[in-house]
Amino acid sequence: MNNRVILTFIACIAILIVFGKYFSFPLRKILKLIGNSVLGALIIFLINLVGTSFEFHIGFSIVNSVIVGILGVPGACLLVLLKIFGII
Repeated sequence: MNNRVILTFIACIAILIVFGKYFSFPLRKILKLIGNSVLGALIIFLINLVGTSFEFHIGFSIVNSVIVGILGVPGACLLVLLKIFGII
């Protein structure tokens, strides 16, 4: 192989490592937000499923999704408490 090809190959690997480390932190935050949103939506679905016998319903809206996405399970509990106290 040519020295220029080897140096280009090493430079490409170094650039991939640097960008991989740079973008892995925000990617972890995004994946955590998605995981919290899915878990929160599942919890809200289960609450709505059980709450139908008690006439208790929490709607799926953008605000509720953001609250549950950021806070996770405590966000779903917060929505339940807000619904019980009649705030939402």
